[in-house]
Amino acid sequence: MTTTSLTPPATQRRRAASGGRPPGRSGTGTSRPGSAWAAPAAVFFALFALVPLVLVAALSLSSWDGLSGPEFVGLGNWKKLLDDPVMLKSLWLSVLLTVLGVAIQTPLSILLGVWAAGHQRNRAVLSAIYFVPLLLSATAVSVLWRAVLDPNFGVPAQVSWLFGDGNLFGVQSSAIGVLVFVSAWQFTPLHTLIYQGAARAVPQVLYQAARIDGAGTVRQFFHITLPQLRNSIITSMILMVVGGLTTFETVLILTQGGPGTDTTISAFYMYQKAFKSYDYGTASAIGVLLVLVATVISLIMVRLSGYGKMRSTMEGL
Repeated sequence: MTTTSLTPPATQRRRAASGGRPPGRSGTGTSRPGSAWAAPAAVFFALFALVPLVLVAALSLSSWDGLSGPEFVGLGNWKKLLDDPVMLKSLWLSVLLTVLGVAIQTPLSILLGVWAAGHQRNRAVLSAIYFVPLLLSATAVSVLWRAVLDPNFGVPAQVSWLFGDGNLFGVQSSAIGVLVFVSAWQFTPLHTLIYQGAARAVPQVLYQAARIDGAGTVRQFFHITLPQLRNSIITSMILMVVGGLTTFETVLILTQGGPGTDTTISAFYMYQKAFKSYDYGTASAIGVLLVLVATVISLIMVRLSGYGKMRSTMEGL
């Protein structure tokens, strides 16, 4: 028995010429761009990320004051960091600020993002106003809040019954609180935007089915919205961790590492070592250490969360 092909003869000839595959498709049946399209991005990443990182790693094994030639010292800079109490304290403070930032910004961003994804009255206007801090640089935000919280002329001086002597930068606990608050004020809109987009992508049929089953708004949030935001939550938290460990401008302008070394985080300590002590080798070692810590924490989060498997939250729809 013979089967008559319904494919036009011209199409059959083109497929035969291309090895039996439809033109413009790969062997897997999916059209993919060539690797040349990624070349510009790969070159840019290599020049401005990989090459500097390799140079900093090499410099971390050297002693250099910025004037004379680098002198190889092996692991001398790393051993010096292990014996430096300020460095160990700065690592602890970096982790503390990062954990506090994640703990405060994550729930706040999720709630605001889910709300901004709705259809409430005046939602667009309020969202636009709320996203204004996202348009400002960290330096501008720090200068703004330094003026607002100035102990002599700022808000604390006018509301002494709430802030006491008004010097929020003179005590470690309040200084850390200011750093966490300012960072949350600036970067929560970014993560809110991530959750807003993710919440809008949740299929409405899930909410419709939940309403038919009698589920209220709270149950819909915890049983539908949050599970659908799983991958976005991991992405947002990784960004928070990397950003928290590399925070610099906020500390430099608001507290300058004070009082004493009570807010001297690792990134600021790296700046002090490089541009005040002219110890570029030790500063480079701190930089490499921050990269390693941020990378390890990010990989652990991806591994434990199952995010690396990239399983769809819409499976079965």
